[in-house]
Amino acid sequence: MKKLYIQSLLILFTVNASFAQQWMTDLKIAQSLAQVQNKMVLMVWEETTQYEYPVLVNDDSGRTILITNLFDDQNVSPLIWKHFVPVIVNENKYADLYEEIRGKRKQTYIDKFNDDSIKIMDVNGNIINVNYYTEEFQNISRIIESYSINTRIIENEIEGYKKEKTFYTSYYLAAKYLDMALYVNKNVRPNIMALSDIYLNEAISFLEGQKPADRVILKQRCDLLKIQQALILKRSRKALRQLKKIKAEAIEKSNLPFISFLYFTAYISLNEPENAELWKSNISSVNLKKAWFIINLNK
Repeated sequence: MKKLYIQSLLILFTVNASFAQQWMTDLKIAQSLAQVQNKMVLMVWEETTQYEYPVLVNDDSGRTILITNLFDDQNVSPLIWKHFVPVIVNENKYADLYEEIRGKRKQTYIDKFNDDSIKIMDVNGNIINVNYYTEEFQNISRIIESYSINTRIIENEIEGYKKEKTFYTSYYLAAKYLDMALYVNKNVRPNIMALSDIYLNEAISFLEGQKPADRVILKQRCDLLKIQQALILKRSRKALRQLKKIKAEAIEKSNLPFISFLYFTAYISLNEPENAELWKSNISSVNLKKAWFIINLNK
């Protein structure tokens, strides 16, 4: 019903010819709209709009043009709407939003949350472009190139997480974002992996609510996802050291396909095909394909 409401809202706004020039002012609705459109949210604090906000844009000829004010330019707003759902958030929401991340994020994340720059968020409000930028003006074309990411391939995991936050919905979303990191611009890959880590840490926080027997299996699964991160970051030797710390008798049966996938990927990346072959039979065709994708990243 909520999804239908947001779709109706989108149709209503699209009919309005001036919609392309307007930014949303309700973060929750912007997030819901982004979910329907499989987009990210582009967010700024309202105080930022009280003065001119110069940005750069690359035109079709490859020239870089200075736009005097991001918020009233007739050409930039439609461009932003094409790739993101833009929203201006009032400072009176600051305390509630800060409370959601207090003690859960690194200082670089908090700094980005606090500053006046453009923030690219996923549909749950997690900031992705945490990197500190050194340019005098932000380049909208570069932001689009880096963070205009279609989330259709993870829409089921996003929907499940939206319905209920549990170990499983958090973990599956973390795993899917980690898979997505393989396909994005290499400069953005660490940012998507950091986003995955947010959900993985949240999943770990739910472990205490699991049955003791399940807790062991699920904790190991989280540890293995961390090792997969190392492989994607081209740290195959580190990944292999971490794998070897897991004793054979400690490998949970349900996690054997996952650990086999990791061993295979690590050994092939380190040019040790004979060792890799010992693990290949436990790997599904889907994970074998993913293994080779990661291996090719390591070249």
